Amino acid sequence: MKTKYASKKTNSFGHTVQINDFEMYYEEYGDGKPLVLLHGFGGCSQNWHPFISKLSENYRLIVIDMRGHGYSTNPVNKFTHQDSANDVFFLLDKLGIDSFSAMGMSSGGMTLLHMAINQPKRIDSMILISATSYFPEQARAIMRRASFETLPQEVREMYRECAKRGDEQIRQLIAQFNALGENYDDMSLTEQDLSAITAQTLIVQGDCDNFFPIEISESMKRFIPNSELWIISGGEHVPIYDAKIPFTSKALKFLGGIDNKTQSDRYLKK
Repeated sequence: MKTKYASKKTNSFGHTVQINDFEMYYEEYGDGKPLVLLHGFGGCSQNWHPFISKLSENYRLIVIDMRGHGYSTNPVNKFTHQDSANDVFFLLDKLGIDSFSAMGMSSGGMTLLHMAINQPKRIDSMILISATSYFPEQARAIMRRASFETLPQEVREMYRECAKRGDEQIRQLIAQFNALGENYDDMSLTEQDLSAITAQTLIVQGDCDNFFPIEISESMKRFIPNSELWIISGGEHVPIYDAKIPFTSKALKFLGGIDNKTQSDRYLKK
């Protein structure tokens, strides 16, 4: 019988940990203060690989495959951002990580919102990239009708690269994405919820995002204390891969990454 936290190493950076009903895969790089990185729906840890080299100079990176994504399993074939938040906390507890900073793309950012509301004292700072406090109808329409065939070419390629178990995993993820379009409980965060967040927060939003209008990010900026808003002109959903966008340097400046190396003794692995 598997224990709650049975762990095995998959390569020099990757590990798999048994967390309750599924196996969670994560990669670890660098040292210093922990920085948790969460990908978007349909993606995986490798979505963060273009940023790993620079970020790991200043942080101990914990790069996670959320349940059902990448190498992580999902026997119940269900995904909610609340469950994902609980999953990440389970992993961090296993790793002995109490306080940390974090960045999340889209569903990763929504997972972070739940984390920051449920256990606010643990997140020092976070960057939310193309995240939302609720699903507007325009996003629900996209999620309800989504199929692998109708996804944009670059998104299909991402699914192919990240679905380590092949076509069946892709079908499961698309079905879970469709189901989110009908879920009115998971992402329904109120002004009161957002005002409970204590983490210093940077909200990153493209003004051409087809899922979430900038009005939602502007609203989150009003309600989340100690928050800033970075609107990327011409940016679409998760607009951080454009070489003209100084994402890594701005993220490090916001998180205070230059100073974290000198504080690494605070965050030595337990």
